[in-house]
Amino acid sequence: MGARKREMANRLKEERKDKAMAVLRNCPSSPRKMRLVVDQIRGKDVNTALNILKFSPKHASKDVHKLLLSAIANWKSKNEGIRLEDANLFVKEIFVDQGRTLKRIRTAPQGRAHRIRKRSNHVTVIVDSAPAINDTNN
Repeated sequence: MGARKREMANRLKEERKDKAMAVLRNCPSSPRKMRLVVDQIRGKDVNTALNILKFSPKHASKDVHKLLLSAIANWKSKNEGIRLEDANLFVKEIFVDQGRTLKRIRTAPQGRAHRIRKRSNHVTVIVDSAPAINDTNN
């Protein structure tokens, strides 16, 4: 590994130390269906996001719910002195990337074959604590 590549790798590693994140790899649903669920919780408070995912009828919401709980647990392990209730956690970033596609063959009439693409995706969640907002309207 060259010097520039090593420096860049070390810089990215240092940036990741401060982030509380969780990654779900090779989830067996299409990225298009997963993005519908992910778009509902982007930028929301963690408790609100968990409630949205818990009561969502989409099948992908179960996987994202578990992933968000994992990201919260990772945040707790990196910030041991801070209480979760006081932290005002929110979903800072969440995105879906396409995973590998399994190609299968379905028989078709007259000796033909049709291709079936079983898609998968990767989901990444980053949670962060929001600064406390003082309410002066009391």
